[in-house]
Formats: sequence, structure tokens, C-alpha cells
Amino acid sequence: MKKRIVFLGVALMTILYSHAQQQLPIDLNKSTIKWSGEYTFHFGGHHGIVDFKEGYFVKSGDVISGGVFIIDMNSLRSLDIEDKKGRDGLDTHLKNADFFQVAMFPESALVITAVDYHDETHMKVYADLTIKGITNPISFQAEVDYKKEQMTTRFKIDRKRWGVNHSSSLQDGAISDGIGFEVTLTLK
Repeated sequence: MKKRIVFLGVALMTILYSHAQQQLPIDLNKSTIKWSGEYTFHFGGHHGIVDFKEGYFVKSGDVISGGVFIIDMNSLRSLDIEDKKGRDGLDTHLKNADFFQVAMFPESALVITAVDYHDETHMKVYADLTIKGITNPISFQAEVDYKKEQMTTRFKIDRKRWGVNHSSSLQDGAISDGIGFEVTLTLK
């Protein structure tokens, strides 16, 4: 009888362990978020980067099933303006109340809620994106490179769903509603 109980206990622990979730932290120095915003009626716009503050994937069994990624909005910076004064002016403008209100909302977050795999390396990711304290669901296609321990994706969001609006309706209309993101997440 004791052998059966021990065997059942070991079997149960094995099953629980095999279904356990594991957190896989990202390497903040190798993980990047590139952003881009364009004008509505003529060519051009701005692009830059913003840094991750922290983040991890959730691994269930052999696959990524979730994740939490915190973005440091104070690190938001443009890269397309060579003149330092002009670049600093744009960065300050993007961080103020006209756009991201970084003083009030210093962090944004992406929480992966589900992953549908097309094959071993390609997937559709479902997530909740929080910007300015507003959370909306999004989805995007992503690719995993197991050798590099890296996930990459490109997607756009409608900035107005998160209240990212210019205070001037005239100037707001000159800016495309889409913000593009190119994201690379690399494990430690």
C-alpha cells in the first residue's frame, strides 16, 4: 500500500512538474523596441526607440504561452533628427501631455495572454497593451529563432485607442493614427 501511495505521489509530481510554467527573463541590453510615426498626407514622419524596463516570457511545457513586458516611457527618444536641439524638442513633445504624458504614466506594458502556433517558429500572439493607463487587446504575428533565443515581430496600433492625441485637432489630423513597432525580444 505504501509503495502505491509513493508511486502515485511521484507520478502526480511528475505530471505537475511537466505542466509547470517557467519564467524566461529577457536580456534588456539585446531586446529592442523601434517605433515609427508618419504624417497623414505627405511622406515622412519620425522614428526612434524606447527601452524595456523588465520582462519575461512564460513557458509552458516546450512552448511560449505568455509573458509580461514593462516599457520605460522615460527612455522614449527619436533617432531621425540630427540636430540635438530639434531632437530634444521632439522627444520632450512626445513625452508631454500632447502625446504620452510620461510624467503621469512612466510605464507601458504588454501582457501576452495567448499564443496560437502556425508551426514551430511562427505564431499569432494575443496580448493586452497598456499605454497611458488604458488597456486594449491587440494581436500580431511573431517569429521565434530558437538558436538565437529570440522572438521578432512588427505591428501597428491605432494611437487614438490609447488616447495618444495631439491637443490641437489640426495638428492631430496631420499625424497618421498608426504607430508602428518593430520588436526584438532576446532571452538572457
